[in-house]
Amino acid sequence: MLTLQVVLSGILLGGLYACMAIGFSVIWGVTGLINLAHGSMILTGAYLTWWLHVHTGIDPFLTLPAAAALLFVLGALLQRFLIERVIHRSMFMTLVLTFGVNMVVINILLQLFSADIRAVTMPYASAALQIGPIRLPWTRIAVFVLALGLTGLLYLFMSRSRLGNAIHAVAQNPRGAATLGIDVRRVRMLAFGIGAALAGASGSLMAALYAFSPIAGDSFTLKSFVIVLLGGLGSMTGAIVAAIVLGVAENLVSGLGAPGLRDAVSFFLLLAILLLRPRGLFGTRTGGDARVR
Repeated sequence: MLTLQVVLSGILLGGLYACMAIGFSVIWGVTGLINLAHGSMILTGAYLTWWLHVHTGIDPFLTLPAAAALLFVLGALLQRFLIERVIHRSMFMTLVLTFGVNMVVINILLQLFSADIRAVTMPYASAALQIGPIRLPWTRIAVFVLALGLTGLLYLFMSRSRLGNAIHAVAQNPRGAATLGIDVRRVRMLAFGIGAALAGASGSLMAALYAFSPIAGDSFTLKSFVIVLLGGLGSMTGAIVAAIVLGVAENLVSGLGAPGLRDAVSFFLLLAILLLRPRGLFGTRTGGDARVR
């Protein structure tokens, strides 16, 4: 029963990981940019949730729209006035830029909130769904449902809206999209904003489960990177499956004997996928040819 408990908890955790990674995937697929500041964006959403909860008493789950909106605006502005200037430069240049943005955000968070570990304490945090010997906290179930709900909304937006089709077009062929009259720069700005909004929403959900500090973002960036590669670059279905695989693997390692190796699971999965199937479980493209589907 312990193993089943650990696996189910890992599946619930995988929903949160999927939401984190799909924002990363959208930015990568549309702009070709590996956003090293993704984890810091997640933490910005988490700190906004913590601040609103502490100072106004708002339930963490109700702060999700505010976190998504704030990060959408910040992400769109970042793309429009900074990243767009180097979007056609080498990948090394974009990595250096997003690394610098990551350092700036970390230091801003340190100045605003200090290096102390913060946590959101909810009165119903101990409530759980009891199924025989298996106990699943309602907060984890709520995070799982909301995370997959956000992913589903993004899928509907990308597949059924005019702007979603424009994003697909820019991801597949920017020059061809421009020829058809699509404002490529505007679409890239909106896509980056959408990816950042998902990061902010993920931060709100993460704050409902875990304690955090300004320097914790790199771990989330790594997990998002591994999930995108494992699932297949640009594949939302692959990201969900890969996120659940990572969540279950981490829980099995930490819950059944080696908690110190929990974060190392991401590295092992990354090595395995690069060696065995570089295109990922559902991917058909690699490297700079990755696109959102």
